Amino acid sequence: MTHNNNNAVMRSNDPEQIDLIDLLVQLWRGKWLIATFIALAIVLAVAYLAFAKEKWTSTAIITEPDAAQIGSYSNALNILYGTAAPKLSDIQESVITRYNASFSALSQTLANLEVPEKLTIESVVKDKSLPLKVSYVNGSAEAAQKQVAQYIQQVDEQIQKELEVDLNDNIKQQVATLNDTLTNQQAIAQEQKDLRIKQVAEALKYAEAANITSPKIQQTQDVTQETMFLLGTEALQSMIEREASRPLTLSDSYYQNKQKLLDIQKLKIDPTSIHAYRYVMKPDLPIRRDSPKRSLVLILAVLLGGIIGSGVVLGRNAVRNYQSKA
Repeated sequence: MTHNNNNAVMRSNDPEQIDLIDLLVQLWRGKWLIATFIALAIVLAVAYLAFAKEKWTSTAIITEPDAAQIGSYSNALNILYGTAAPKLSDIQESVITRYNASFSALSQTLANLEVPEKLTIESVVKDKSLPLKVSYVNGSAEAAQKQVAQYIQQVDEQIQKELEVDLNDNIKQQVATLNDTLTNQQAIAQEQKDLRIKQVAEALKYAEAANITSPKIQQTQDVTQETMFLLGTEALQSMIEREASRPLTLSDSYYQNKQKLLDIQKLKIDPTSIHAYRYVMKPDLPIRRDSPKRSLVLILAVLLGGIIGSGVVLGRNAVRNYQSKA
């Protein structure tokens, strides 16, 4: 009997022994105080939910434009460069890549504002460049949906202007190149004409020196530069007059370049007909806000209030026990 009593005394004096039943009894006795802390935490959580800034995210998915959306731009490049023009698939890839870069720049700009805005663009599928997911965070679902659509359109209009500027620069460059080519071809044709007249004039001198007035050969197709004087002075004089008044003899490539120049000069493109993206999914209207989460906040409030209340109850009892022992 004495041995059992000694064991009980040793267990009661062991500071590391925790009597769970005693703790539960203490908590039950202080249940109203714990409930008060829980209620206070819930009130604070409700106040937080009432005044906390809401965050809603609207998302859209875009991909490269289809053939019709960049058809006018592609046709313009075909007129400018012919067979050297880039393929339609290359143009589509180039345009969406430019769109992605411009959108990323806009996102960075918005993030650096005094009041930052969260606009993101990223790949939907990992390790694949397309399609792209565009997201925007705002204080209301409607505002987020409207604003992300506006930003998508804003970047598209920026790309339209950039493509128009690029196209006009290419047109100017091609017009200048073709004008230079045509001028060179005209100069070559003029040199050929002058050379022809000079050759006939030289043959005329030989004919006059030989006193040949009438043709001495019957087959004119056999005439060479060395035998041209045999045509006689009268024929040679007539040839000089005819060559002098005769228009330039231009090659077929000259007229091809001339036609291409006219086509390019008449080339006009409506930039609003060009689009750098195509919707896979239009901006959605979010039905669940990102934050604050009502259920999560209330659960955390209950847990936090219960923990604090329990700590107060146990701490108060511990102080009382210590004072009574002292």
